[in-house]
Amino acid sequence: MSPIDNTATTPEHTHTAPSPAPGDRRIDSKSLLGDEGRVIIEHDGQHYLLRQTNAGKLILTK
Repeated sequence: MSPIDNTATTPEHTHTAPSPAPGDRRIDSKSLLGDEGRVIIEHDGQHYLLRQTNAGKLILTK
């Protein structure tokens, strides 16, 4: 059996910024994360941790 080459059907990963809608709210990350650099977000009874990494990236985990 030979391996299947599916590279032609796999889309390339491109990183594009989200397109904001005219009515979207904008919140500064420093205001949201506070001095701690992290915040718990409750959504539909679940808790998520949004934190800033040492490299300045944001990570959301459940």
